[in-house]
Amino acid sequence: MSEPAVNTIPNPASPPRRKWWWLLLPGVLALLAVVWWWRGPLVVPEKVLRREFVQTVVASGRVETPHRVDLGAQITATVKQVAVAEGQQVQAGQLLLELEAAELQAVQAQAQAALAQAENRVRQLREVQGPVAEQSLRQAQVTLDNARASYQRNQELYQKRFIGSAALDELRKGVELAQAQLQALQKQMEATRPGGSDDALAVSNVAAARAALDASQARLRYTRIVAPVAGTILARNSEAGDVVQPGKVLLTLSPAGRLQLVVQIDEKNLRLLALGQSALASSDAYPQQRFAARLASINPAVNAQTGAVEVKLDVPQPPAVLRQDMTVSVDIEVARKPGVLLLPLATLRDGDGKTPWAMAVQDGVLVRKNLRLGLQGGGWAEVLEGVTEGDLLLPASDKLAVGTRVRLN
Repeated sequence: MSEPAVNTIPNPASPPRRKWWWLLLPGVLALLAVVWWWRGPLVVPEKVLRREFVQTVVASGRVETPHRVDLGAQITATVKQVAVAEGQQVQAGQLLLELEAAELQAVQAQAQAALAQAENRVRQLREVQGPVAEQSLRQAQVTLDNARASYQRNQELYQKRFIGSAALDELRKGVELAQAQLQALQKQMEATRPGGSDDALAVSNVAAARAALDASQARLRYTRIVAPVAGTILARNSEAGDVVQPGKVLLTLSPAGRLQLVVQIDEKNLRLLALGQSALASSDAYPQQRFAARLASINPAVNAQTGAVEVKLDVPQPPAVLRQDMTVSVDIEVARKPGVLLLPLATLRDGDGKTPWAMAVQDGVLVRKNLRLGLQGGGWAEVLEGVTEGDLLLPASDKLAVGTRVRLN
């Protein structure tokens, strides 16, 4: 059998329960604040590590070939056609640009006609005038022989008083005239023979005409500008119809083959550089595709305005995406040490001063650690003295004072 319900009526004169907790709350909060203050702020330290350290010098520059070829006209002429476009790959001997050549073609035809005329003169001298001179010489010899024979016969008649002295004198003059004609024809025949004066003059005229033809052909070749080597067209500075003059750059060709990276290094890093050092590079257009390079030359001069040194690096196996004048970033490895203590540069304080130091967390309290440093680079610094492996260092951006208690994250 259930018991009857009992109604309880609160007594308004009795105090509310748990009211004493409100009296303890300020003390609890004060105690928590003291504990919080005693424990210190929350920090995220960096750890001192021991591992291999690679020091690099970082620089940026551009892709270049060891040399470029500027192509221009050697004559004043009008551009007939430009056969290539910028960025086009060309082969050695390929036509790049053509100039109007009508006038030079006419000059060449004239030179060819002059050469043919000079050669025909040599043929005429050897095939016609030479043999004719030889026959004339034979006739002159016969005439001289007849004149001498007649003179001798008439000399006997003169001695027998059959003719007078006047007739004999005429016969003697005939002999002398025939002899003079024979000598003249002998000289003429000698001149027409190979090596003679007429022959030498004709041969020299042939040589002069051939030289004139060669010169005209050379000038005609100037109207066709071809690629001296295989490569890529970097610049095209003329169009059809332009009148060009000698010395004006019409096309710029980058020869195919070896590529180089040309970068500017701050002179303060000059002591770290040496020929043959390896490097890793990447283009700004394709930053994920890194490729190997090797330091090939260091300019002996320092730029007085920028305080930088020009350094060139060879690229043994350039990636296909690499283009002339691309912007590249280069990490040159200047030193490598295995098993050294390293601290992040972000924890270094007064790094450029005489006494660099770091803020270390030791038993929950911040303490100062004076450091002696070695190599630096890549966001890390080699520690020679001051800390040990595993030490926790506070980033330099945290402005807490030495002796502050801290909590680790």
